[in-house]
Amino acid sequence: MKQFRKMVYPYLLWSTVVIAVPMLLILLYAFTSGGNSVSKFMFSLGNFKRFLTDKTFLEVLYRSLRIAIETTVVCVLLGYPAAYIIAKYSEKVKMRWVLIITLPTWINMLVRTYAWTGILQEDGVINSFLGLFGIGPVAFMYTDFAVILGMVYNFLPFMIIQIYTSLTKMDYSLIEAAGDLGASPRKCFTKVTLPLSMPGVISGITLVFLPSVSSFCIPRMLGGGSYVMVGTIIESQFLTAGDWNFGSAISLIMAIIIMISMYITKKVDKGEKMEAVNA
Repeated sequence: MKQFRKMVYPYLLWSTVVIAVPMLLILLYAFTSGGNSVSKFMFSLGNFKRFLTDKTFLEVLYRSLRIAIETTVVCVLLGYPAAYIIAKYSEKVKMRWVLIITLPTWINMLVRTYAWTGILQEDGVINSFLGLFGIGPVAFMYTDFAVILGMVYNFLPFMIIQIYTSLTKMDYSLIEAAGDLGASPRKCFTKVTLPLSMPGVISGITLVFLPSVSSFCIPRMLGGGSYVMVGTIIESQFLTAGDWNFGSAISLIMAIIIMISMYITKKVDKGEKMEAVNA
């Protein structure tokens, strides 16, 4: 037991350095003003007031939440059928499909996102194809569509894998029992399969929504320089404007929103489990 504790110490030290210390610095900067110099810090809530009372910033927050929710919904609608179909195959075919789905994630996200600029631009692949039918060019780039498409492409594998894992761990004898008791395939799915797979759906929603709401590279590359989301504002405040206090306040607001969303999804997950047990 003592040897095990000694092995944990390096990980605790590393976690403290890379997680706890940055979070404490964000808290310090968020609740202070006076620039980036520690010696000039003064306690202030002005950074939060500035964000929450400025109509422009609130519109950016609304856009970020809307884009993240739309991305998550699309990933669920596409990911669940894909995971459900894959789970029906033999073990060998399952592994092959899992490899195909996860293979794009081996490539850097910036490279994958940049590839979409060549596909969606006015002289890109899609518009060249539409031009054969006398259509276009259609303005795909620098729109909500392009941003959502880029996020769905990058985050969809996380949704599929989570739901697939949940489906493969499910006890299929319950479905057989439901069928023996006279339940139709549709009822078996809605009353047995779907409730039992909800933990995977909830995990997938968490893994898609969290990076979507705070993403800045995808909106910048596919939405253009004028397309602003919360992640873009945070990046600009730290790297361009040099206002670490305001950037930290926005980061803290987003962290609170993310924690609230995680709490809600956890409550929903517990409710679904209870319904499955009662069913």
